[in-house]
Amino acid sequence: MAGTEHESPLMTPAEVAALFRVDPKTVARWANAGKITSIRTLGGHRRFRRVDVENALKSAETEAIIVED
Repeated sequence: MAGTEHESPLMTPAEVAALFRVDPKTVARWANAGKITSIRTLGGHRRFRRVDVENALKSAETEAIIVED
C-alpha cells in the first residue's frame, strides 16, 4: 500500500503527557514551540505520531544523562 511507510499510531496529548510525566498543557506548549510535531484532526484536536513522541522521549533522556555527567 502506498503511503503506509509514513503512518504511525497517533497519540492524544494526555497519552504523551503520561509518558513524559507532565501536564497535557505542557505538551501543547511544546507543540506550539516546535519541540514536538503535532497533527490537527478535522475537529481541531492535537494528535502526535508515536514515532515522533518516542524520538522526543529518547532525546529528553539523552539530555538528562548529559546534564547529570
